[in-house]
Amino acid sequence: MKQRPFLALWTMAVVATVAAFVVDLALRGRTVDLGYKLGKARSEQARLREVKRVLSLEAASYETPGRVEYVARTLLGMSPPPPERVIALRGYAPRAPDDDLPDRPDDTAGALDGGAGAVQAGAAADGGAP
Repeated sequence: MKQRPFLALWTMAVVATVAAFVVDLALRGRTVDLGYKLGKARSEQARLREVKRVLSLEAASYETPGRVEYVARTLLGMSPPPPERVIALRGYAPRAPDDDLPDRPDDTAGALDGGAGAVQAGAAADGGAP
């Protein structure tokens, strides 16, 4: 009779050892699987960062006036309007901002530039471009 408790304890010890071994293998397998997934996620993250960098550079290039004009002329088939399509607005004189001169109201700009009629005629002659 003394052998039965030993056999029961021995069987329980073997079962516990096998269960611990199986759990250990399952955890190691899960760890390896997560490692592969982490590596794929990091490579995807690096790829997406590179795509973001390229797209931000491309977006910045689309904001330049030269690029806008190029796209308008080539892809969209746009061109400057002919002089007969330009409508001159009274009191508005398109001009490039001068850093040397202080800002001045539009009514004095016409007087200093040779009169509003000269500005409007110049704007109509060059197609309204500043």
